[in-house]
Amino acid sequence: MLAAPRRVENSLTDKGYVPVYTTALVEQPWQAYNADDHATWDTLYRRQRELLVGRACDEFLQAQDAMGMGAGRIPRFDRLNKILAATTGWTLVGVEGLLPELDFFDHLAHRRFPVTWWIRRPDQIDYIAEPDLFHDLFGHVPLLMNPRFADYMQAYGRGGVKAHAIGPAALQQLSRLYWYTVEFGLIDTPAGLRIYGAGIVSSKGESLHALESAVPNRIGFDLQRIMRTGYRIDSFQQSYFVIDSFEQLMRATAPDFTPLYAVLAEQPLIPADEVLANESALQRGSGERAGQAAPS
Repeated sequence: MLAAPRRVENSLTDKGYVPVYTTALVEQPWQAYNADDHATWDTLYRRQRELLVGRACDEFLQAQDAMGMGAGRIPRFDRLNKILAATTGWTLVGVEGLLPELDFFDHLAHRRFPVTWWIRRPDQIDYIAEPDLFHDLFGHVPLLMNPRFADYMQAYGRGGVKAHAIGPAALQQLSRLYWYTVEFGLIDTPAGLRIYGAGIVSSKGESLHALESAVPNRIGFDLQRIMRTGYRIDSFQQSYFVIDSFEQLMRATAPDFTPLYAVLAEQPLIPADEVLANESALQRGSGERAGQAAPS
């Protein structure tokens, strides 16, 4: 039975923002969105879509168009679900905010993607601590139209259920894979370096930082390196990992991770801002490609 929708955000304490989790599934209260809600979606959509031309991968932009996502008013989940279900078998489910890990994994494993029903306030337009409707819907949902990426997301969910049974260390290692692919992944294309991660495509500042700043490391995809690399949630990323294709991503993560968790347990954590000596040339090369490919 669906619950009445609440807006669940992080709590501000003397230790900073503390995540608040909820398991409730809700019907999207589309009729309850007010003019500010629709205006916020419109502002963010127009700004990001214009910025992403020449920066996001073609698969993302084409999928966004194919599913009829646009500016003006917040999209309806029920209408998007008809298109998603017919294309890759995925369904959007409305949630109040952050889900506990096992609940999140279970949804992905069954090709259900949780989307926060509420959108940020106008005063939060440039930053919000937790994922809202814009991040989830604009950032994550379009690539669920891509068959290979859609399969990757389901496989990740199934892997998450297994990791949850193994223990906290495995969960932490797996969470880094999600962070550096689904949220903050880059892809190398014939036209140059492009964005596919939802945390980048839904953020103006991160989009520019990821491709055009000389600061971050841009590192070729390496599964063990990713699962050993820490990350920050309160600042732009200092490291990005670059795939060659979604096929590579699926292929590299297909084997059972159980033996890998044991190997990783014996290896030290790599700080998010550390550049290993043998990666420096790749970092510089990727930065140059990104600068050449990105529009002014």
